[in-house]
Amino acid sequence: MHIPFWVWAATVAGLLVLIAADFLVGRKPHRVGLREAALWGVFWVAAAGAFCAGLWWLGGSRAAGEFLAGYVTEKSLSVDNLFVFVLIMTRFAVPAELRQRVLLVGVLLALVLRTAFIALGAAVVASFTWVFFIFGAVLVWTAWKLVSGGGAAEEEYHENALLRRVRRTLPSTTDYRGTRLWVRAGGRRLVTPLLVVIVAIGTTDLLFALDSIPAIFGLTKDPYIVFTANAFALMGLRQLYFLIGGLLDRLIYLSYGLAAILGFIGVKLVLEALPSVGLRPPHISTTLSLAVIGGVLAVTAAASLIVARRRSTRIEVEEPQPSPSCSS
Repeated sequence: MHIPFWVWAATVAGLLVLIAADFLVGRKPHRVGLREAALWGVFWVAAAGAFCAGLWWLGGSRAAGEFLAGYVTEKSLSVDNLFVFVLIMTRFAVPAELRQRVLLVGVLLALVLRTAFIALGAAVVASFTWVFFIFGAVLVWTAWKLVSGGGAAEEEYHENALLRRVRRTLPSTTDYRGTRLWVRAGGRRLVTPLLVVIVAIGTTDLLFALDSIPAIFGLTKDPYIVFTANAFALMGLRQLYFLIGGLLDRLIYLSYGLAAILGFIGVKLVLEALPSVGLRPPHISTTLSLAVIGGVLAVTAAASLIVARRRSTRIEVEEPQPSPSCSS
């Protein structure tokens, strides 16, 4: 699609208004309950649905289908990110009342970084079709890593190079100071652990983008759709953390499902790059892509929850019952 500048400006302005509303509601540090998380989670899904409907009306069914496929893919990959977010929160002992602020600011940082990544990716894709071979290979390799790793989430969080540099060069306090990112003590400025955690969340998400951005470019080459799908998927991530945080350990086959999706999109990218070398492979439509993605996620979630419930039931049955006490 050809997107005029004013449409880009209006979209960004609309997203900023929604983000500001989300920020104002959560401006006071507090524990986020299931009801609040569910309401805002439904709000962001409804906002994405409304945007998709508007895209259908203005850009046609193909544009709407590409957005939906990209949104579902980015949202499912974001669930995998939550495993690492939980580890980061635990690693830095973030108080429960500050976690919603950490996630909101961290996700905003991730969105800014991803926007730069998307702009670079769009420029490369527009100029060099053969880059799809590289994108496809990256996704297939990532899928293989997920499968060969046993489908389990990492049990330990490892700091990236940027975060290690921040911790070495910036003196910090030993405790949290509410929502403050830095304080002045003893005549010098100190950062608080809250800033370090936000950097950890934002930069870690950027590392995930090295897989997710090529994945969505396999579903659409339109930078506008890539950006909006990422934005809506990311902005619902904070609520998703509080909604399914307790269910993450039950999604035991999630990595296998994500591996299947990434592998499928990787193959699709390679097929789309083959015309650049004179070959005419079969075309995989957006409808088929959406069906595959939705089907894999449905099967993965259902199988994970069924097996997790059976394991929980078996543990309860096998757990020895205390013997009744005897009275004389």
